Amino acid sequence: MSCRRSQQFITMRTFFIVLSLLVIGFAQGAPKPPNIVFVLSDDHSYPFLGCYGRPEMKTPHLDQFAAEGMKFHRMFTGAPQCVPSRATFLTGRSPVACRITRFSSPLPRDEITYPEILKKDAGYFVGVLGRSYHLDGSGRGPPSTARVFEANQLQTFKERFDYVDATGQETIPATMKAFFDQRPKDQPYYLWVNFSDPHHPWNSGTNPPDPAKLNVPGSLPDLPGVREDLSHYEGEIEHMDGDFKRVLDIIKERAGLENTLIIFTGDNGMAFPSGKGNLHDPGLNVPLLVWWPGVIQPGTESRALISGEDVAPTCLEAAGLPVPTRISGKSFLPLLRGQPFEPRQHIFAERGPHGSSTFDENVKASGVDYSRAVRSDRYKLIYNVTPSHIYSPVDSAGDPSWQDIVKAHEEKQLASEFETLWFTSPRAIYELYDLESDPNELRNLAGQPDMQDIELKLKEALQEKMILDFDYLPLPLALPPRKKAGSRKQTPEKDPSREKQFIQKDTDKDGVLNWQEFSKGRGQADAEGWFKARDQDGNGTLSREEFVTGKVSNPPKKS
Repeated sequence: MSCRRSQQFITMRTFFIVLSLLVIGFAQGAPKPPNIVFVLSDDHSYPFLGCYGRPEMKTPHLDQFAAEGMKFHRMFTGAPQCVPSRATFLTGRSPVACRITRFSSPLPRDEITYPEILKKDAGYFVGVLGRSYHLDGSGRGPPSTARVFEANQLQTFKERFDYVDATGQETIPATMKAFFDQRPKDQPYYLWVNFSDPHHPWNSGTNPPDPAKLNVPGSLPDLPGVREDLSHYEGEIEHMDGDFKRVLDIIKERAGLENTLIIFTGDNGMAFPSGKGNLHDPGLNVPLLVWWPGVIQPGTESRALISGEDVAPTCLEAAGLPVPTRISGKSFLPLLRGQPFEPRQHIFAERGPHGSSTFDENVKASGVDYSRAVRSDRYKLIYNVTPSHIYSPVDSAGDPSWQDIVKAHEEKQLASEFETLWFTSPRAIYELYDLESDPNELRNLAGQPDMQDIELKLKEALQEKMILDFDYLPLPLALPPRKKAGSRKQTPEKDPSREKQFIQKDTDKDGVLNWQEFSKGRGQADAEGWFKARDQDGNGTLSREEFVTGKVSNPPKKS
């Protein structure tokens, strides 16, 4: 072998040795994907935890969990009902997109959940346990329904997951033991834990807060029955806090808490008026606490808009997996890591049939209601397609809170804003709220002239979402009505030369010309005459359209 060829051989051999060492080094140093635990409380509205500013509530374990992790203030579920909301969490898509807006529907087999992706692409052992996960159909219906389910094999979760249990909150310690017994040693795992608290009826709290000492949210009237129900509701959350601690203890004992991402949130809001089954914030805004040691800076908080659609892509990215394009959620993993994050501009939600309700002439909105919502940082638009359905709260119409509200209504002692909200029939098709000045959503601004632009932008955002998700409801924006032949109104001609003038004169760039901007460089009389002639709506400013119009009715006479 020549000296030159020998040197080439040594060089190539050295290259492959170095490459092999680099590959081995990267493999050994690559971070392991985290174990992921998703804990869901039932009918749990924000801000009902001590850490969110409810001092009467005794929730020490969740409060400590929040202090050691990240607390979110504006987490919104995809629907104010457990079945469609859970579908959103598991698929990263809206309930409309994954075809599960009817409460009793099973999740279609071709809708892939993110735990299935974790299992297939990252080798996770995946399980679900506790209260019913609700995505194999309600299980309640006539024999004809059962036959369809059986003939078409519509219940799929025992195929999707390695471990499936739905025996209830009280069996969680035993079923968690079974889950970890079946999990292969050192295999990463995903576990979905479902609590039934604080689902109605509220009877698990042993020492609930004093009704007289709690703070009634502004979205509810301060009545004795409301206080009584709130006390029982908070008592259930306190009970669940103890069970949450047991879940953490079992994880620590069986698998350790290192390299474990734990997400705690609610499936939808509280079963109170304007809560569960409603697209107002008490029905959609739920707690969100995320804990991940070594990744999340303890005690951090966020007011970014987060949707139920966002949990799936966040967990996939945390496991180092790409997010499928069919997922419409936005990962908030950068927030957890303390990295720059571009928040979403809108969250969306839908409402459809509830429970086993069917349609008849006496149906109320609690049973069947078709509506959609879009919420921005400041404003919310609700689009009601079945406004003639009389309002009634989901699950709690027989409780002291609603009974006291009805009594106050009958005795004409209920505040006018609650009268409008719950006892107007038909209800408004559009509801528009300024959440900065009206966080309790009690003053509907839809149709007001000064809110037209905001209302239109929200309708456009909702229209886009409904189109992309193939929503079956009528869209909120339609073509303008056709004009009859011979009645066409001529569009005012525009003078192109005035476009540049408008831009130059609009010095504060607010899109209109005030008197000072318009009159600059003109004689007083001439400016006054033309300003008045062009100010067609008489609002004291000139819009772009008013300024660039070539022909003006009643122009000032030349002196």
